[in-house]
Amino acid sequence: MQPIQWFPGHMTKALRMMEENVKLCDGFIYVLDARAPFACFNYKLGNLLNGKPTLYLINKSDAVTERDVGLIVSALKAEGKRVLATVGTNAKSGKAVYNSVIDMFKEKIERNLSKGVNKTMRVMVCGIPNTGKSTVINTLCGKKQAMTGDKAGVTKGKQWIKLSGLELLDTPGTMPPSFENQIYAHHLAYIGSINDGALDIQSLALDFIEELSVVYPNALTDRYGVDLSGAPIDVYERICKARGFMLRGGEYDYERCAKCLFDDFRKQRLGKICLETKPIN
Repeated sequence: MQPIQWFPGHMTKALRMMEENVKLCDGFIYVLDARAPFACFNYKLGNLLNGKPTLYLINKSDAVTERDVGLIVSALKAEGKRVLATVGTNAKSGKAVYNSVIDMFKEKIERNLSKGVNKTMRVMVCGIPNTGKSTVINTLCGKKQAMTGDKAGVTKGKQWIKLSGLELLDTPGTMPPSFENQIYAHHLAYIGSINDGALDIQSLALDFIEELSVVYPNALTDRYGVDLSGAPIDVYERICKARGFMLRGGEYDYERCAKCLFDDFRKQRLGKICLETKPIN
């Protein structure tokens, strides 16, 4: 397994900005990716929450099965967390998020109103890169307010966005400064939370094939029609051949195959795949 560490310089600046704005916020929306939700916990962000009300969104929940969503929600609720499964692009999900946030502040809002104070609740939306934070915000607003993209690092600075009774602070995705759990690091790389350009994508593809061959073997056989016997490199080369990713002289085009493999996974062409339904130690 190739070791992965990724903490570009702009993330230090982003964390500093978030630390400076925590005191302005009444609570948090913490966005997790349903395909690797436990890998999405950044202890640096956890330190920021400081006991304030937090809603954890299991976003992109349509990328995994309902059973997987149920297991994830149960595991997080067992830790005492307020959890909601969402599809960031879905208007119904947006309404559910809004209602859940308002409900999270219900006692505080009622307490303020009893004192004659009609205060807008300020909420920081945070998470690691590419979990769909900005998409969730845009769906909540009913229009495009925050920058979105299908790769890590689209949101660069803070953006305050106003809703009825709420103000949302969109923040850049941030990674922990280091990964002690390399399984989590790999899962984040697979889902696109780490820029592919910072990775040895061919080695990563081998690790992905090895893991998928165990937990979702049908994903590879159904998509590529390959035999999973032998070492991961054998399967890798069979996929290259099946997809026509060959170079002159009969050499395998490993890089093109790796890019195809991860594109297929991220766009659900391999089916609904959940890499974690509970914490991995």
